This record gives sequence, structure tokens and C-alpha cells, in this order.
Amino acid sequence: MGQILGLGITHYPGLSIQGNLTRRIKMCLADPALPERLRSIENWPEPMRREWSMDDGQRHSDAHRAAMIDGLRAARRALDDFQPDFCVIWGDDQFENYREDCVPAFSVLAYDSAEFQPWLHNPRGINSWNEAMDKTFGVKGHRLGGKHLASFLLNEGFDIAYSYKPLHIGLGHAFANSVLYLDWDRKGFEYPLVPFTVNAYGRHLTGSQGVPPTPSKGQSLLEKEEDPPGPQPWRCFQIGAATARAFATSPWRVALIASSSWSHSFLTAKHGRMYPDVESDKHYFEALRAGRWEIWRNTTLPEAEDRGHHELLNWFCLAGAMAELKRKPDEAVFLESWTTNSDKVFAVFRPLVS
Repeated sequence: MGQILGLGITHYPGLSIQGNLTRRIKMCLADPALPERLRSIENWPEPMRREWSMDDGQRHSDAHRAAMIDGLRAARRALDDFQPDFCVIWGDDQFENYREDCVPAFSVLAYDSAEFQPWLHNPRGINSWNEAMDKTFGVKGHRLGGKHLASFLLNEGFDIAYSYKPLHIGLGHAFANSVLYLDWDRKGFEYPLVPFTVNAYGRHLTGSQGVPPTPSKGQSLLEKEEDPPGPQPWRCFQIGAATARAFATSPWRVALIASSSWSHSFLTAKHGRMYPDVESDKHYFEALRAGRWEIWRNTTLPEAEDRGHHELLNWFCLAGAMAELKRKPDEAVFLESWTTNSDKVFAVFRPLVS
């Protein structure tokens, strides 16, 4: 019988770069399309004003960075304690391998291996480890595990896509960052990977081309022809449940990992694309912590998009898997942040001891 570990982490790009994590707030303030009421700090939500304080959010940035690193180290400890045969990571493809030539709702990437150079064309600044710009990272794949998963899902009636090699880039940022962050202390990441891509950006995938919308770009997106939508959250939940079934009777020890921050400010149009939907994030976090899976199971795509929960689709997959296994998290941490684009959550669901 297979053993399954559940993990939830973030792949927040800002963490990989040195400097103040609240820099997006100044970008919004300089944007002529920002709603006028949000130009005045007095009109910001009170917790957001506290974070911004008198130092442009620097103190909050430092504390938030340290808390994320703590969460990632805890996730790595759980991974090392479990010693999986491989990891399945649910992550969004943000116009990386999902481009105009092929956009499935989901895809299992049954690669033998993958390489990536995260710093080579990164315009954000110096990376958090002071590593060389041309440094290449490599990860092992687990083709057999990926083929088993795709076959199981197809046999259960899920019309899943799969791939043995990338279309455009070696590994999308959701997966590359997950590996970089789970190896924060650079001791090596030897666990084979089965990336499981989700079309989280749906209607605006090709319009945004993977660039986080500013208020101005958000307005221009409304003028573009929309793509077909991404998958429904409840379908992600079902896919996650089926994934748990696929490995529960397998011979492997498998870590199922959801990788994303929660509501994103640049996706939350109702807040001027300036701050996330913290209230909704807390609601879903409390449901996750209590194992109230019906709240996750019954969410529709318009509800998720209204809340900026596009990338939370990755966590809907994990929620479905843990609901199938009848688990609640052993550890769960909510990191509130109004000024760094998104709240972050870390969760560990250890196997039940028989």
C-alpha cells in the first residue's frame, strides 16, 4: 500500500530576490489607472496601513520574509522525515509551456529530468542566495509515477493531458521556485518530481502572457478577447481526490504538494489590484484547518476569480486529496500580508499512523 504526505507551500517569486517585498505598492501608486480613493493611505484597510507604517513596509517585509523561510524549512523537514519516492507538485503554468499552441486544463509532466536557469533573464534584482546569473539547476523526474497517475486519471474518466518533454521551457516557475525554496539551505534536492500543471489563469492566459497585471494592464485585459476559462475549483478538488486514490494503492511513498500563494492583489480587481482578499483567504484557511472540505468542494470559478483565488486552484487539488484521505493538517500557518501581493499559507498533512 502506498503512503502519502500532503504539503502546502508558496512559490512567491518575490522571495527569491533581495529587497523590500512591498515594492508593488509603489508601482500601484504610480499607476494612473489606480482608483483615486486608494491613492490616500487613509483609505487603505487599517491592517494595510500598519504594515506600510513609516518605512514603506520594510519592517513587515523583513518579518514576512523570515516567516516564509521558516515555513519552507518546516515543509522540508516533513519531506525529509517522510522520504518520498517522488513528489507530485500542483502548480500553475503562467504562459510558460501553456501558450497559444497548447493549453490543457491540466497536464501531468512525466519527464525523466528537467533543467532550469532561474536567474539568467530575471530582471527583478540580485537573488536571495547571491548565486551566479548563469547557474543551472537540475531535477530528476519520475516518468513511471507520472504515467501511472495519467493512466489512473484517464481510466477514471478525467480527460487529462500528459507530456514527456516540455514545449517551451524546462520547468515553469511554480515548480522551479518550489524546488529552490524547499532547498532554501542549499543542501540539495534529490527527490524526483512529477509536475502537475493547472491552467489557473484561464480567461486571461494569453492576454496577460504571464505578466502580473498592474491597474493599467488590468484595464487593458478587459479590452482583449478572452480565452476559454480555466478549470472549475470543484473539478480541481475531484482531480486531487482521484490523485490520492491513484497512489493510495500504489507501491510508492508520494508527497502531494500544492504550490502557490493565496489571493493575489494583482488578480483582485475589486480592490483596485492593490491588495488581496484577506477575508476570503482566512475563511478558506479556517475551513482547511478544520477539515470543512464542503466549503472548498462547492466553490465555483466566478467566486474564485472574484477573490483573486486563481492560483488557489493548486490548493483545491490538495484539498480534494486530503478530503479523500480524511485528513486535517497536523500543522497549518497563515501569514497575513496586505502589502506583498498575497497571503501565504503552509500546511503539513502527515500520513495516519495505523
